[in-house]
Amino acid sequence: MKHPPGVGTGREDIVPNGGAVFPSPSTEPGGTVTLRHLGPDGGRPGAGSGPLRFRPMLLGEMDLYLFGEGRHHRLWDMLGAHAGPGGTRFAVWAPNARSVSVVGDWNGWQVAAEPLVPQGVSGIWAVAAAGAQPGSCYKYAVTDAAGNVSLRADPMARRCEAPPANASIVVAPSAHTWGDGEWLAERARHQGVGRPLRIYELHIGSWRPGLGYREMAEPLGDHLVELGFTHVELMPVAEHPYTGSWGYQVTGYFAPTARWGTPDDLRYLVDHLHQRGIGVIVDWVPAHFPKDDWALARFDGTALYEHADPRQGEHPDWGTLVFNYGRHEVRNFLVANALYWIEEFHIDGLRVDAVASMLYLDYSRDTGEWVPNQYGGRENLEALGFLRELNTVVHGAQPGVLTIAEESTAWPQVTHPVHHGGLGFTHKWNMGWMHDTLGYFAHDPVHRRWHHRELTFGLLYAFTERFCLPLSHDEVVHGKGSLLNKMAGDEWQQFANLRSLYSWMWAYPGAPLVFMGGEVAQWGEWSLERGVDWAALDGERHRGVRQLVLSLNHTADAWPALYERDHEPSGFQWLEADDMERSVFAFMRWSADSRQAVVCIANFTPVPRPDYVVGLPWAGWWQCLHNSDDPRFGGSGHGGVAGVEAERMGWHGQPASARVTLPPLGVVWLGADQ
Repeated sequence: MKHPPGVGTGREDIVPNGGAVFPSPSTEPGGTVTLRHLGPDGGRPGAGSGPLRFRPMLLGEMDLYLFGEGRHHRLWDMLGAHAGPGGTRFAVWAPNARSVSVVGDWNGWQVAAEPLVPQGVSGIWAVAAAGAQPGSCYKYAVTDAAGNVSLRADPMARRCEAPPANASIVVAPSAHTWGDGEWLAERARHQGVGRPLRIYELHIGSWRPGLGYREMAEPLGDHLVELGFTHVELMPVAEHPYTGSWGYQVTGYFAPTARWGTPDDLRYLVDHLHQRGIGVIVDWVPAHFPKDDWALARFDGTALYEHADPRQGEHPDWGTLVFNYGRHEVRNFLVANALYWIEEFHIDGLRVDAVASMLYLDYSRDTGEWVPNQYGGRENLEALGFLRELNTVVHGAQPGVLTIAEESTAWPQVTHPVHHGGLGFTHKWNMGWMHDTLGYFAHDPVHRRWHHRELTFGLLYAFTERFCLPLSHDEVVHGKGSLLNKMAGDEWQQFANLRSLYSWMWAYPGAPLVFMGGEVAQWGEWSLERGVDWAALDGERHRGVRQLVLSLNHTADAWPALYERDHEPSGFQWLEADDMERSVFAFMRWSADSRQAVVCIANFTPVPRPDYVVGLPWAGWWQCLHNSDDPRFGGSGHGGVAGVEAERMGWHGQPASARVTLPPLGVVWLGADQ
């Protein structure tokens, strides 16, 4: 008989446990094979069926070859649980195990009921279990070299029980019908270059508590479309046992957390947002994983995914384990996982967590607590290789997908191409900008003249990378206070400062990111229990901040000078960087064709400044695009004019100039086309 794809290559093969046969997608059919059925013991030696002449092979040779090379980019099609017409095929990598069996609710969780069989010398074990069906719960019973048995969740499980339960679940093929083809085609065509990027970050469980993936799709879409954000960034959605980790301690890398619904529910959410013009970024955590003894830690009794040496394999800050990036199977696991979220869930970007901790061998370690690289340095060469491989594979397979590094050091060329010696990310979080800017706005305005350079320093390196400007969840938790509470002054000044901060940020080179709750200027910091303080919108000033964010986003959409050359030094020009006595700043942004300009003028003191002269590149009418002191936003109305007429009188090195009324603690944008 002709053998199904992946089963047999012209030799006698054996299909255990009732003869369920499952095709392997990477191998073409061909050749002939004689199938011989075995009993439920799998025909293992000593089980009454006589010695095996050949090992049962349930996985195709090409699959095993690519896995051995560390280049199986659709690893989820090979490993894990795959339901078919005759049951479910299970496959797991556990090269140092003495034996592996699958236990589940269909076989009474009997440890010896259904043993897996080694697949050649790959370190992979597999079995076809006729009784396992979609919805079946299961684990692997892994016997280590010393004879100890542990029950393990499947590292490749595509669905898990809701915590605190932790069994894996067999899934049926997705029933979701995608409707976002136009979105995906547009994403690949433009590849994010010269396109607006404004990100709203949120935690699903606390955005509006009680809403899951599917239930939040419509209200979240309404919120994002109305406010004008281009993308939403979801804090980690992969399965994690401890809710308080916010998803940053992952145990189920291929399973959307069951707290908020099924995998198809998450697909529905992404599809709905795409059809409304919103991109979806997810936080992805390849830097470390928790020590739970039912998950990845010492999976087959040895340090399999992690380093054996705790100086390399344990993270001192988080009490977690560090991936062994020098092992090609581990790199394959992570690269395939990145592709899995992109291909199976149509995710538009990965924000890669804790990149700095991956780059340095001595990260958060004292002398004697870390192992230098082969050259005696502190750089993690294996992690560097992994990150470059990740970005090369992802961008090669999925043009237009974003990869964003949370990298807090001065590591060079994070967003430069791999073939130019860079790490290959599309963007990097600008943590220096965030610290300097929040620090400046925390100072009383009377002292800001002494901190003037905190706002100008960032422009010395603003174009060395492609930056995001993050006011993220990390800045509004653990006693740090909300953004509003960080602002200096009395209540009026705090609101004015926050409006000015956002207005400055949206005009500054880089992609703005704000965490949920920031758009309503909530007083309290974020917590899982409280979530967003939507009731704050009962207050007029809070509604004003929401209206300001809406106006900033939609104005930025209408004026390409604010994003087209976001990462090019030629798209930015200082007009006034040295007026520290009055704490005034002015700069200009240029469109791609240099025929449009937007000028941002900021006054960070509570004193109005009428007739402030600002240089402009040409004479004529300059429209007032934005005024953070507009009464619509809760402001006092200073500088509320439709625009200004620029005269041919040079100033700030420009051929023309205009007199502008600068509102107290306010930011004004002027725009014109030549």
